[in-house]
Amino acid sequence: MTAPGSPDGGTPSPGPDALEDQFAQWRHYVRRRPELQRADAEELEDHLRGSVDELIAAGLRPDEAFLVAVKRLGGLDELSREFAREHSERLWKQLVLTGGADDPETGNRSRRDLIAMIVCAVGAAVSVKLPELFGLGFQQDGAFYAPNFALFTLPWLAAYLAWRRRAGRALIGVMVALFALGAVAANAYSLAEDSQSLVLTTIHLPIALWFVVGLAYVSDDLRSSRRRMDFIRFTGECFVYFVLIALGGGVLTAFTVGTFQAIGIDPEGFVSEWLLPCGVVAAVVVAGWLVEAKQSVVENIAPVLTRLFTPLFTAALLAFLVAIVWTTAGINVEREALILFDLLLVVVLGLLLYSISARDPLAPPGLFDRLQLALVVSALIIDVLVLWAITERITEYGTTPNKAAALGENVILLANLAWSAWLMLGFIRRRTPFAALERWQTGYLPVYAGWAWVVVLLFPPLFSYL
Repeated sequence: MTAPGSPDGGTPSPGPDALEDQFAQWRHYVRRRPELQRADAEELEDHLRGSVDELIAAGLRPDEAFLVAVKRLGGLDELSREFAREHSERLWKQLVLTGGADDPETGNRSRRDLIAMIVCAVGAAVSVKLPELFGLGFQQDGAFYAPNFALFTLPWLAAYLAWRRRAGRALIGVMVALFALGAVAANAYSLAEDSQSLVLTTIHLPIALWFVVGLAYVSDDLRSSRRRMDFIRFTGECFVYFVLIALGGGVLTAFTVGTFQAIGIDPEGFVSEWLLPCGVVAAVVVAGWLVEAKQSVVENIAPVLTRLFTPLFTAALLAFLVAIVWTTAGINVEREALILFDLLLVVVLGLLLYSISARDPLAPPGLFDRLQLALVVSALIIDVLVLWAITERITEYGTTPNKAAALGENVILLANLAWSAWLMLGFIRRRTPFAALERWQTGYLPVYAGWAWVVVLLFPPLFSYL
């Protein structure tokens, strides 16, 4: 007896739901192309569906028909270039900040978004100056501003995204509660300026609150793996925009200070007390707005960045491992070294996440995927060595907040990198679909958020506020 849906008695062919999942992946990727408007994507999908139907009628299984039809349709890069040649004015329209000049509805929405962004950016700038009403100065009270700085800007960015996504009241209530919890964690404990717990809170609270921003970003579909991957992409693009704004603002500030000093006016007090703090918190909101307004413009930088830095970091990590073997030197696990190694592993993870978010999920494995596997395996080995050194240090001298935080973070990264390497190996060997790697990374995001909250809320009392 043959299996249902399998004319040759072999493996049952995927059902309609599996085929629709493939179409959904293809549609999601196509709509990220800057040259293709929605109508273009819908036209291409109609052609693709027609081709799939013809191939199924000819006797192919649905999944085989889909792959053949996509191959016949052609590479998206080629399609994008063709549409760009035929509609070159679209690229210029994307660079206009207000956008939608030929579409009144789009133009009105863009203007509303612009107004909402300005309100939120001004709100962030005002928030960072409010503590001065209570006698706290930006330069004099670093122990207050350091852990609280994210609270002056991220709630406003979350408010903008929640407004744009039309988030429900229940979700807004959850976000308000989490930001309030962050404010309590930053201010309820009496921590000295040289306290390790203060440094850990300053580092981990922005991470915890950034995932609250993520709730606002995916509020239209909280359970969607694709929306979580979009948030990963949003994070990378927001960082790129923020760096560009910071570089431009730094040049402008330097020219402003120089020109005013030339006429005998010293603006350094204004720069340090007003321009710098207000500009930084407002720039975060502006960067988020730019990503939303120009989603497909900076997005094209992702493949360039990952393909540039992945080989460089792979070479650096392999050279480091060779040096350890050659010199038989142990890893220093003092505070600065722990921060350095954790940052290195986070950068590797960031490269992996950003490359996954920018990759065509339907493309077959290639040389770059093997290079990424080498990067992840190298980082995994270094993580094991660091964990070994931390464990020895704790066993010999006891634990501290820094070592405990580093231990937990390295265990979390170890689990992620180990399973990521396994999934990447399966994908390269064509035994695991690329979607499995995407689901693993997006499903692991709450682990990072949970650990950040643990460090912020529990570490100070656990370690007697050291």
